[in-house]
Amino acid sequence: MRVLSLNLNGIRSAAAKGFFAYAAASDADVICLQEVRAQAEHVLNPAFALAGYHAHFHLSSVKKAYSGVAVYARHAPDRVIEGFGMADVDQEGRYLQLDFGQLSVASVYLPSGSSGPERQAFKFALLDQLDPWLARKREEQRHFILCGDLNIAHRPIDLKNWRGNQKNSGFLPAERAWIERHLAHGWVDAQREVVGPDFETYTWWSNRGQAFAKNVGWRIDYQLASPSLRGAAHRAEVYTTSRFSDHAPLIIDYQPTFSELAGPQVQAIVWPENKQLLQ
Repeated sequence: MRVLSLNLNGIRSAAAKGFFAYAAASDADVICLQEVRAQAEHVLNPAFALAGYHAHFHLSSVKKAYSGVAVYARHAPDRVIEGFGMADVDQEGRYLQLDFGQLSVASVYLPSGSSGPERQAFKFALLDQLDPWLARKREEQRHFILCGDLNIAHRPIDLKNWRGNQKNSGFLPAERAWIERHLAHGWVDAQREVVGPDFETYTWWSNRGQAFAKNVGWRIDYQLASPSLRGAAHRAEVYTTSRFSDHAPLIIDYQPTFSELAGPQVQAIVWPENKQLLQ
């Protein structure tokens, strides 16, 4: 089973840079997208359709062209969950979960606190609220993959200039401890499980100062897997050959097939090319 995740930094911009051609050739079972930055009338554009995929979106209701997440899947979900169940966060379109039998895959976009103290306080409040939420997800006895931009670099190896960023949002001690706490409770950093703890790998580069060319990046995009999937990830790639965003696609291959994880009752539904994008 292949799962791909990417912060688009705008679906229209990423499409213009060839993302959907790349996605169509990726052979991914599930594609999780963040920072769609679009309204409903935009995502209905046929340019954002993927033949053979069923698409769902959770978009911001408070600001146009802001935030928003999406999931494209080759299988029709049994259930779609929009939002964490927290009104102040959900209105920004930051969480979308698709359930397929015994398997859940979710796209999440946690806020950045870099714009100022108010947004950092909002981020910390959300992280606190997510502690019991993640505990409940872990205890559901389902296979669960949480994909997305967490806007947190876990360890010094996860960003180039870690010494100069210890007081900056995204690498604050409390943010890093939040990730560490949930890994200690059983969640699996699937990419690190494959590449090891000391392999230098990034998923985001600033648009300033030739950061990408110099590989001055941060690893802030993750696929966190439930304890039942420990050991399942067997290949991880950050695709940097083409650039669709200031982030790069994170692709994880899991050893069980989709059908083995979801259960035999979940059948593939391939949508014809002219199928309406939103089902």
